Amino acid sequence: MSVPQRLKSFLDSNYVPYQSLAHSTTYTAQGTATLMQISGKEIAKTVVLCVGEHDAQIVLAVLPGSRHVKFEKLAAFIGRPVRLASEEEFIRFFPDCELGAMPPFGALYNLPVFVDDSLSKDREVVFNAGTHHDVVRMAYQDFARLANPRICSFT
Repeated sequence: MSVPQRLKSFLDSNYVPYQSLAHSTTYTAQGTATLMQISGKEIAKTVVLCVGEHDAQIVLAVLPGSRHVKFEKLAAFIGRPVRLASEEEFIRFFPDCELGAMPPFGALYNLPVFVDDSLSKDREVVFNAGTHHDVVRMAYQDFARLANPRICSFT
C-alpha cells in the first residue's frame, strides 16, 4: 500500500509542498522515529478520541510521538469528558487507512482536530500517511493551514 489517494489528492489540490517517504513497517510512532533516525518528538501521531458521554463525538488528537494524551487536560479545554476511542467506534471513519496509521487531517474524514501546543512550535511535521510504512514530511505551517486545528496543551 502507498499513500492513500484521498490524502495525496488533498495535499496536491491545496498546492502544499510535501515529501512522501517509505520505510519498513512499524506500528508505533517511536518505532517509526527510530527507523527514520529522528527524535520521537519530531513524529506527529494521530490518536482517535471520543468526546462526551452519550452519543460521543469522534475527534483527532495530534501530538508528538514521544508524548501521551492527558485526557483530563483535553477534557478541561473542551469542556466535556474525553476518552480513547475503541476500534469499533472509529474504524468506519478511515476506510482508506490501515488501522492505527491515520493521517492528522480531520477534513478528510469530517472530524475536528486538536493539536498539542508543543507540536505547533516545530518547523516541520512528519506523520503516518495512512499506512504503517509511509510517512509525509511537510512544513508545520502548511499542515496547520490545512488541518485548521484547535491548539491547546494536552500532553
